[in-house]
Amino acid sequence: MPQCEDEEIIKELCTCNGISYEKVAQDGSGITTLEMFFSGFPRMVGLSLFPNLSTLTVVGQCIEHIQGLEHCPLLRELWVVECHLTEISGLKKHTQLQKLFLYDNKIKEISGLDYLTNLQVLWLNSNLISEIKGLNTLENLRELNLTDNLIETIGDSLDQNNKLQTLNLSGNNISSFKELTGLARLSGLRDLDLKDPLGQPNPVCLLCNYATHVLYHMPALERLDSYDVSSKLIKEAAESTVMKKVMYYNMRVRWVQRQFEECRAKLLQHRTRQLQLPEEKIRTLSYTLKHLEWEMSEVQGLGRKSTRSWAEVPSEESHDPGDPPPSRVDPEYEQKVQHKLSSLRERIKVWEQRLEQVEASFQRDVTLASDRKELSVHFLVMELETVGNIRFKEGNTSDVWFKYCYDLLLIRFCVWEYKPHNITGIKIKRIMRVHNRALQLRFDDKVQALLESDQSPLPSQHYKRWMEYLFYVPDPERSTENREVLHILENGFRSADSYKALGRDRAVPFTNSLNVCERLRIRHAQMRASELGPGASDPLPFRHGQLIVCKVFLGSSVPVREGVPVDSDLFPKVHSVYQKASAKQLTTTQEKPDREVLFSTEQKASCDCRQRQTLWSVFHHEFALPEYFIEFEYLTQGTFQPSCPYKPGSTPSAPTLPAVPVPPDHCPEQAQDDVCLGLEPVLVPQPKLIALDELSILTMARANVLSQITVLNLHGNSLSKLKEISRLSALRHLTVSFNQLTQLDDISHLPRLESVDASFNRVSTLEGLRGLGRLRELDLRWNQLSRAREDAAVLRKHAPSLLRLDGRHNPWSRCDSVRMVLLGRLKTLTHLDGVLVTEEESETALQMNTTSKIDQACLLAHSRSVAERPRCLSLLTAAELLTLTPSPWTNTAEIDPDWTGKITVLNVDGLHLSRITNLEKLVNLRWASFNDNDLTRIEGLEHCPLLEELSLNNNNISSLEGVCKLQRLVRLSINDNRLQSLDGSVLDRLPNLHFLSAEGNLISSLHGVQRSRSLLELYVGNNNISTSRDVYHLKALRSLIILDLLGNPLVKKLEKYRAYLVFHLPALKALDGVAVELAEFENAKDLFGGKLIPDMVAEKLGHSNFTDIVDLELTGCSIRMVDLSPAELFGNLCSINLERNSLTSFSGLVYLPNIKTLCLNYNHIESILPRQKVQTHLTSRQVLYQKVHSSGYGQQNQSRNNRDGVSGNSLEPLMASLEVLHLGHNSISSLGELQLSRLTNLKALFLQGNEISLVEGLEGLCRLRQLVLDRNRIKALSEDSLSHQAGLLELHLAENRLRDLNYLESLTHLRHLKLDMNKLQDTAELDKLEALPSLLELSVVGNPMARRSLHRPAVVVRLPRLQVLDGITVTLEERTRAELLYNEGQYPSSPVGGADLTLPGLVCRVPLGRGTSLTSSLQHQLGTEIITTPLLEEPHHSSKCKKRAGVTHVRSAQSDSSYRHRGATVLPPTTGLLPSGHRGFTTYTSTDPETRCPSHSGPKPPPS
Repeated sequence: MPQCEDEEIIKELCTCNGISYEKVAQDGSGITTLEMFFSGFPRMVGLSLFPNLSTLTVVGQCIEHIQGLEHCPLLRELWVVECHLTEISGLKKHTQLQKLFLYDNKIKEISGLDYLTNLQVLWLNSNLISEIKGLNTLENLRELNLTDNLIETIGDSLDQNNKLQTLNLSGNNISSFKELTGLARLSGLRDLDLKDPLGQPNPVCLLCNYATHVLYHMPALERLDSYDVSSKLIKEAAESTVMKKVMYYNMRVRWVQRQFEECRAKLLQHRTRQLQLPEEKIRTLSYTLKHLEWEMSEVQGLGRKSTRSWAEVPSEESHDPGDPPPSRVDPEYEQKVQHKLSSLRERIKVWEQRLEQVEASFQRDVTLASDRKELSVHFLVMELETVGNIRFKEGNTSDVWFKYCYDLLLIRFCVWEYKPHNITGIKIKRIMRVHNRALQLRFDDKVQALLESDQSPLPSQHYKRWMEYLFYVPDPERSTENREVLHILENGFRSADSYKALGRDRAVPFTNSLNVCERLRIRHAQMRASELGPGASDPLPFRHGQLIVCKVFLGSSVPVREGVPVDSDLFPKVHSVYQKASAKQLTTTQEKPDREVLFSTEQKASCDCRQRQTLWSVFHHEFALPEYFIEFEYLTQGTFQPSCPYKPGSTPSAPTLPAVPVPPDHCPEQAQDDVCLGLEPVLVPQPKLIALDELSILTMARANVLSQITVLNLHGNSLSKLKEISRLSALRHLTVSFNQLTQLDDISHLPRLESVDASFNRVSTLEGLRGLGRLRELDLRWNQLSRAREDAAVLRKHAPSLLRLDGRHNPWSRCDSVRMVLLGRLKTLTHLDGVLVTEEESETALQMNTTSKIDQACLLAHSRSVAERPRCLSLLTAAELLTLTPSPWTNTAEIDPDWTGKITVLNVDGLHLSRITNLEKLVNLRWASFNDNDLTRIEGLEHCPLLEELSLNNNNISSLEGVCKLQRLVRLSINDNRLQSLDGSVLDRLPNLHFLSAEGNLISSLHGVQRSRSLLELYVGNNNISTSRDVYHLKALRSLIILDLLGNPLVKKLEKYRAYLVFHLPALKALDGVAVELAEFENAKDLFGGKLIPDMVAEKLGHSNFTDIVDLELTGCSIRMVDLSPAELFGNLCSINLERNSLTSFSGLVYLPNIKTLCLNYNHIESILPRQKVQTHLTSRQVLYQKVHSSGYGQQNQSRNNRDGVSGNSLEPLMASLEVLHLGHNSISSLGELQLSRLTNLKALFLQGNEISLVEGLEGLCRLRQLVLDRNRIKALSEDSLSHQAGLLELHLAENRLRDLNYLESLTHLRHLKLDMNKLQDTAELDKLEALPSLLELSVVGNPMARRSLHRPAVVVRLPRLQVLDGITVTLEERTRAELLYNEGQYPSSPVGGADLTLPGLVCRVPLGRGTSLTSSLQHQLGTEIITTPLLEEPHHSSKCKKRAGVTHVRSAQSDSSYRHRGATVLPPTTGLLPSGHRGFTTYTSTDPETRCPSHSGPKPPPS
């Protein structure tokens, strides 16, 4: 029957392909292509008839297995699609097969392809494949299609398929970016589909930054998800985005590490405080112990008491004072000494145990802080690797969710169950909210799919009632706690089968009670503590805990049936099961950790928490979403914080420093010390030696000759030097404990010295110690030694026979490795720190401290030849990252002779290198790391010009010399070394340096870093940078976006430090681990914009030698405020020019001690000191007049009120050295508000170009000699305007609105008066100037009365001492002529009453009698003498100028200076006799800058 069926199948096959069934046997060998479509054939038969078949297509058949192809060895293309295949088989002999299409089948596993080495195309889409495997041998595979399968992971399954060009993985369950990272190793991949438009996307495609992540890791891609991504701009944008994220998270990780360092520093301070009392007690007891040991040695060696004085209770058998001392000591005395010695040693032992307790507590807390730091770093790395799709946010009281989570934990904590452990409460230390987008999508999809299922018994509209927030704590017995926490937060919970494999129920366990979920951890911690023994750990070993709060969809839930295992197969159509917590209490004793105690009657009566405590077992791990991670601490009666409910708005208390266990009988401890010290014999204080001489040494040693002394005890003195010790050639034992020694070089070259006790001193180094060949024992406890390597090197060289060394209680750096360092260098030691040195320990130390060299073996083990840095989202250095792969030189027999030239990576961290050598052949080295070695300088790198990244952390390097030739260097890390500066000459030669990290050094200044102009990231935290001037060195770094200065004194010293840096470095994106927000820039601009500080002066002048500055000019710098403090820095500053800035007051200038000249023109000065403006109620009319400054209305009253309220004389004087002040063009309207009277030593005041209408507020300026008020709005002087300026020599009032010259009579010393361009109409006003006997110069040019110079002869006569009038020197000839006219009684006159006579070309003269005024003479006739004159030019008095009084007009700087700098200056008219005998007046224009009629606008500011 099967044979007949096969025959029918063959017939059908022939019919479908147009082949004659009868001739198939003859013609079959010529057939190369066969097709079989939708015939329902159950199997593949008859293929033996077609031995040369190259293409076979089978579509829509009922075939379950591939068979019969062994007769078609030439087959190159095979299609078996839309069939029922369950496996791949029958293809072993088809090695020439190039294309294989097996889509739309039921294949569950990729197998049977190992021999298809020529396969290029493989389609396995639409199957049931869950894992990619079995493709390792397909080296020629070009195209792979695995769409619509069940694949969740990729891993390294495609690493061997280097020729793969097209990969389609759409429609699978890939949800993690980590799975895509492995595809970056496929260098030939050009087309990748994870989100095919015709299929379903992978969950990973729904995550943020999906395309960015893929394009960064696979820059060679040309198509992604059917989109063209070959553009260079797209790749650069992706790379830029990722690089910014890497920089950001690198900064955040550093910030976390620095937080740990700060925490550790606080713990160190706390430990120091806790150690203070035990150390004092040990010092006191040891001091007495040393004395007694000396006494005991004297008693045992000489049989008598020492020369030291001891107070004893007198015995009944005491000798008379005149009797000689006994030859032997009473045996009871020796017993007393022995008893006291034993008591002292016991007390010292007690206090040493206290020290050990403090140290153990410190180490526990440091370990806890370190674990927390590592966890935070893992969180940040997780955020980076997922490109932000996992985010952790630390909560605070301002977050609503924080309060809910806080309350949830406290509500579910029952203190009664912890009562046997003396626990009184719980303290929540940190709550982290977890945003995992991938898990959130999976959770939502799973719940939604369940609710939409036809078989779901749950109504979709009320699904939230089956949601619950439950707790989960990892089981420490079956997993590492932190590792499982990280796995859950990143990937979610493991499947139920994984928990079954761990020996637990086949479900994910949760509970609603903190007490219940903590049981496993508490039991495990108690067991560990019991194994370590009492006193070896915290009395409460489970004090610190962690838990995960999850949102769990319980779905259909039923109670657990007794005796039935928790398994989903036994609970059909159920999503979870629950049971009440047992009524058993936690473990109460450490001796029997498995014993549990029932609730007491009191506990049952006081607490009903047990009734609510429930355990849930969830069968599907996708129904659990971790949302919060909480760290907490149990509080006991010995801690400070009691348990208290959280209150909204309050802030959780900061983590408190640990309380060191202190015994309750603390006071009795001290009492016991007092009793011990009071035992007989009691020491009587003796005088202490300050210096040694021959006599004192002989006395202390009770010897006659220095060369005979073998034992010398100088304990308990105040010696800082041992100068005479070198003469003791026979000395064998020396005790110098409890002195003030800082060095031991004085004991050098003592050939017989065997033991030295130098404990309890201040020895900080062993440098200088020489020639101690027989030294066997050295006690250096309780000193200040810190550098173990250097000191060990000294002892190894100069004390080669040393057997015992005690260096406990010294501030060693890297104290955890001190013992290994000392043992590795001092090979002769048998005892170190009182502990016997074992052979194993000695061998380990020797291996650790053996100085390594970079030789061939080292290079083979620690180098790689990778051509390109892998594109990986990692914070590791390139050298660390690339050396994680296996070494390519495993077989040394096949090494290429030029293998060193191929090395690109070198990582020799922690190899104890003292020098960098043998790198001459590493010409292609690009990434190198020399961390954790003993390097003291950078050398040997000049042969590596291609080096891009160099790491030298944790060495002893003090200079950057050695990297000058690395012009391609991009990243340099030199943390934790001994750099004192950043050499600018070195950085200048590194043009491509983008990253510089020099944290934990001794750098005191950033000078030099400005020469590294390409820097993007700079980390210089934990140095000694203390001055704000260093910030100015960073302003040259225009590309700097990340800066870290945390841990420098500058951070605490500089007020508003963060705003200060943000203002001066506006390009910053992150500062000290925190992103810079836009609001910070605005705030910084408000705080520091326009602030003149010493740093700004240093920046402008190019140096910071402030004491050398005499003149300072900073014009046009937008300065709003001055703060040149401390003022003593500018003690020699005499002149300041701050023109054209934005000052409103003198600000900090008033504190400069020796300022003589101050120029503040073109600012906005309102007063000397900033004043608080008092807002008063003003009428609408007053508001209007205040807006119209030209009116002057209300200003007099305001000024008068100011005078009446606060007089300038009543205020404290300021700037006692100031002599010249320029306040021109400041829009000053009121002099009274300026408080100028406080400048009592002022001699010259320039106020030109303001809006002053009233001269006031100058009462205190008694020494004023020059006053310039040109171009203001002054209409008249008041009686008090210049009443206190009797010594005034020069007064400028040009270009004002003066109509009279009243109140000038007090200026008896006035020599120069400028009244040009005012409104003086009547020449009678000039009569008032006769009261000025010292006047030498007068100018009234531009006034109405001076238009025709009728005033000149009269003024010359009236003012006999006048030398210059209107800018023209009064000559002897002119004065003689004026007196002649005066004697003849003839004077030129103007019209009566001062009216203008408008007769062009005519000037009238009238006779003037002696004793008559200039005005009265104008009452006579006009026509005595008529003189023809040219018309006068009046450029300053056009009709427009006459209308200015009613118009508000503020002159600009240009218009104010036009009068002085006009190209053609109009000069006053001159007079002369014409040939006809008539007197003529001539006006002329001068373009000569050196005109004899200079401008009278006031003196200019001091020259720059």
